[in-house]
Amino acid sequence: MRRAGILLHITSLSSACVGDLGPEAYKFVDFMKDSGQKIWQVLPINPTCPEHGNSPYYSTSLFAGNPLLISLDLIYQDGLIPKKMLEVTETFPQERVDHRRVWDFKKRIFDVAFENFKEDEEYYTFLKDNLYWLESYAKFKVLRDKFKKPWNEWEDENTKGLEKEIRKEYFLQFVFFKQWKGLKDYANKKGVKLMGDLPIYPAYDSADVWENRRIFKLGKDNRPFVVAGVPPDYFSKTGQLWGNPVYDWERLKDENFDWWIKRIKHNLNLFDMLRLDHFRGFVAYYEVPPFERTAERGRWIQAPAEEFFKKLKEEFPQFPFVAEDLGLITPDVESMRDRFGFPGMKVLVFAFNSENSPFMPHNHKENFVVYTTTHDNMPIRDWYKDELDEVSRERLHRYTGRMLREDEVSDVLIRLAYMSVSKYCIIPMQDLLNLGKESRMNTPGKKEGNWEWKMKEIPRSLSDRLRELCITYGR
Repeated sequence: MRRAGILLHITSLSSACVGDLGPEAYKFVDFMKDSGQKIWQVLPINPTCPEHGNSPYYSTSLFAGNPLLISLDLIYQDGLIPKKMLEVTETFPQERVDHRRVWDFKKRIFDVAFENFKEDEEYYTFLKDNLYWLESYAKFKVLRDKFKKPWNEWEDENTKGLEKEIRKEYFLQFVFFKQWKGLKDYANKKGVKLMGDLPIYPAYDSADVWENRRIFKLGKDNRPFVVAGVPPDYFSKTGQLWGNPVYDWERLKDENFDWWIKRIKHNLNLFDMLRLDHFRGFVAYYEVPPFERTAERGRWIQAPAEEFFKKLKEEFPQFPFVAEDLGLITPDVESMRDRFGFPGMKVLVFAFNSENSPFMPHNHKENFVVYTTTHDNMPIRDWYKDELDEVSRERLHRYTGRMLREDEVSDVLIRLAYMSVSKYCIIPMQDLLNLGKESRMNTPGKKEGNWEWKMKEIPRSLSDRLRELCITYGR
């Protein structure tokens, strides 16, 4: 079936201080239902932290949920806080998320909710089902808070005297996943599927690496002897030096990819579909010596992709995955993607950089997801104004058959996306609202100021426009 959807991260919802899993999320599901939208794609929902620029792709846990997304309204409905605590006495920016201030504000409320919480059967069931990752995450979190430095610099790993803090982490994760399940159930009943995003790597300073050191390329000092990144490409002339530790894929293969299977199974309890970030890293990964300042001097290493994907097929026969196959993609990556039937990605802002680009709509194929932009791109309006060179702009005009004004480029590219033969069409909310650089979610290589955009109210006319597009193009 041809389906349409929207890319909008939870933090960008127009809740009081930060988008969360409460009323605004449910209102957005209603909007999607009324608009004929079938897929809500979000960014990773794992914990974020200021020292890593609040990036959801550089998390302290690939299993835990981000407490920042917990709805205070829903905590109040559960009787855990008094109503007066819902009043936002601090003035938060309306169109940006101040992550540090929001966390300080919410933490005080979480402390009260924890004191009022009474353990019950639902809580014990959650512990039983999740202790395999939750126990190590909670220990990691309280030790990290205690020492305030990366785990390889801790004086010891003794959690004696921190039992209450550990129970508080259990509580926060219980509340997060309870709220997430409520939202997912509501969305599914409305005919909306949730698509998650699976970052390929954890942060070095994470519970995942601390607990599973054997599956990463670490030296005797527990430091990475190579780090992850990508070579120079469209996004960066010097490449992207991510700094995450790299997997020991041979060790993972020897263990029958057990860690990966647990991780994906966990995420498929949260999402109906999963986007596999940096898909080419499953076929061959790029590693860089840790002392390099850019990603220009690295090397590609083959990974056991065929064995891994066969295992995925066995474990998850419905195969609800999407391959993020952007960047420097070689024929072996495309071959592996097509052999196992992963839908790939087509992004329209890449379509006009060259003649007859594979991103141009007439070159799309059915088993793809077409986007106008992604969270890493400039929204269409200012892409057209500030980033598109004259040759590419002329190419776009020839393709659409007319000169385009700045204020109509978003509408034109959205229509092109809906026309595409690709079975999925997902449009970032920024492009649907015809916003510019002020709404950009992430600029690769920029360390501060990302992941902050928060939207205002959605105009009523947008729902009618999207429903009409779905009817016109059979989505």
